Amino acid sequence: MSFRAIQLSKTDAGFQAALASLDDSSLPAGDVRVAISHSTLNFKDGLAITNRSPVVRLWPMVAGIDGAGTVLESSHPDWQPGDRVILNGWGVGETHWGCLAQQASLKGDWLVRLPEALSPRAAMSIGTAGYTAMLSVLALEQQGLRPGDGEVLVTGASGGVGSVATAILAHLGYRVVASTGKAGEAAFLTALGAAEVIDRQTLSEPGKPLQKERWAAVVDCVGSHTLANACAQTRYGGVVTACGLAQGMDFPASVAPFILRAVRLIGIDSVMAPRAAREQAWARLARDLPADKLALITAAEIGLDEVIAMAGELMAGRVRGRVVVDVNR
Repeated sequence: MSFRAIQLSKTDAGFQAALASLDDSSLPAGDVRVAISHSTLNFKDGLAITNRSPVVRLWPMVAGIDGAGTVLESSHPDWQPGDRVILNGWGVGETHWGCLAQQASLKGDWLVRLPEALSPRAAMSIGTAGYTAMLSVLALEQQGLRPGDGEVLVTGASGGVGSVATAILAHLGYRVVASTGKAGEAAFLTALGAAEVIDRQTLSEPGKPLQKERWAAVVDCVGSHTLANACAQTRYGGVVTACGLAQGMDFPASVAPFILRAVRLIGIDSVMAPRAAREQAWARLARDLPADKLALITAAEIGLDEVIAMAGELMAGRVRGRVVVDVNR
């Protein structure tokens, strides 16, 4: 039986990304076979499909680090045919065939049950970006942060993680200050619930090790000088989560905020997070991300035949928000 998929190939003739018809006998080993309903186009998918970065480790590869759908077959004890599931990360689309396809063969331990309140389309509008945002919010809560504690800074706020974090935190009652380099996105961020929008340049240049205290907490999606300055401006006992590297992987900071102000820096990983953390994040996303805000964050819904062109648009910076892929369209 054949299915359609975005297949990436690299041979002596060069790299190719194509919409291919594949036989289900070619699927990789896995104990759960899923009929994918919806996927999404993430930045990492864009890098892989346009061959901009060495994301793919095994060739040929089916792209797509996120997927939602229904179990077709399972030899895993936790899953039965008909179960609705979500897949995020675990190297899928990099070392294991991914979910920009009508079928996927996956490991049952990688899957999370789709909350009743979410459709597969809504889950893929959230995607890894939104799931990472919720992991960041949960980390802040686990460190004791509450809405009355003060302002929360979100860097890279117009991006996938930042926009969802802004919407969730505002819904929970926090005063959110959104940092972005895109002045035209101020109205969008205010609509998501940001109380104030600031220019990212106020954070992106080299700064002093300790600066005027302002933030009770930070969700940083940017890294480099932005993360260093955010830590330097965090109030005594505050907490910073780091989940991105849009500005760079470096961290040009000092230990001063950590030993003089007891600032806590928490790393957020979405790719290999254990299932219990994933389940908690998805349950909270179903509850604490308002549908109207998710609609604002969703840029477009496309079919598989539009993915390759959209990946080019994404990498050119011409797409704002989440792109949902209906793989059967």
